[in-house]
Amino acid sequence: MYSSVAHLARANPFNAPHLQLVHDGLAGPRGSPAGPPGPPRRSRSLAAAAAEEQYSCDYGSGRFFILCGLGGIISCGTTHTALVPLDLVKCRMQVDPQKYKGIFNGFSVTLKEDGVRGLAKGWAPTFIGYSMQGLCKFGFYEVFKVLYSNMLGEENAYLWRTSLYLAASASAEFFADIALAPMEAAKVRIQTQPGYANTLRDAAPKMYKEEGLKAFYKGVAPLWMRQIPYTMMKFACFERTVEALYKFVVPKPRSECSKPEQLVVTFVAGYIAGVFCAIVSHPADSVVSVLNKEKGSSASQVLQRLGFKGVWKGLFARIIMIGTLTALQWFIYDSVKVYFRLPRPPPPEMPESLKKKLGLTQ
Repeated sequence: MYSSVAHLARANPFNAPHLQLVHDGLAGPRGSPAGPPGPPRRSRSLAAAAAEEQYSCDYGSGRFFILCGLGGIISCGTTHTALVPLDLVKCRMQVDPQKYKGIFNGFSVTLKEDGVRGLAKGWAPTFIGYSMQGLCKFGFYEVFKVLYSNMLGEENAYLWRTSLYLAASASAEFFADIALAPMEAAKVRIQTQPGYANTLRDAAPKMYKEEGLKAFYKGVAPLWMRQIPYTMMKFACFERTVEALYKFVVPKPRSECSKPEQLVVTFVAGYIAGVFCAIVSHPADSVVSVLNKEKGSSASQVLQRLGFKGVWKGLFARIIMIGTLTALQWFIYDSVKVYFRLPRPPPPEMPESLKKKLGLTQ
């Protein structure tokens, strides 16, 4: 048991390439080959696909990116909308902790004041905003992953794959937050300012009349602060967790697993990634919630006023929400890929050319 835990710890997403080679038993202490190689394994690059499967398009094609974007719309739009009640309570706990003292108290107070229908406040901007964000997040992630892989080359893409995941996801989220910001601003106004507006149709014109376009984009910088670290963790942690699960936990290679079994691994890896995502992004999330409620405040002023303790209010609710959210998003996104028969590259393995350089193959 302890041996397995140690292996997983050494296989963390931030292992340096040389340390990863040592851990895999492919290099000695100074990078030299470590004795005779073990049984040969079929090598697959990041963009490789199982030869026995028939796909509807090529990996990295225009159709592939479009359908990945569609998968992002479905996975993000539906999951965020389904969790609107929990998100509403979490936002109210952040902006008014004296009134909403905990997750269960927050639900109780909201039901008493607004009724059951009140829990659905903000569903429209949530659905529209996070659908657009999902389109950019997942679609552009696949674009940037292919782009950066080609720039690095096959060997470096394998050695520096964690950095590749981090860079691709950060690049994608930069654009995704620009698409999300207007609807996120409207959603927070509807959810946290009683009497301001009950629908997007009422909130958007009112916001524009009061503050102009600035009302919709003043939260974009805090969104980058919240979402870019969140998305970097979401994608890099997920990719490396899937790799570790197939390597240390799943008793057979992925190629021998059925599609439902593969989707279970996807869900588990997504939930693990989601817990870390929630912790990393929560302070910035608190700032965004307060900033969109108040007029004339800056992110630095809100952060200073909340203090260290204040930015962690509502963390438990966010862990539940983001853990479930991330797991479902990856599950739905992977299911869309299965449905449309898109290439789903297996966990990466060392390229043959790198094995030859290390003296592992003849």
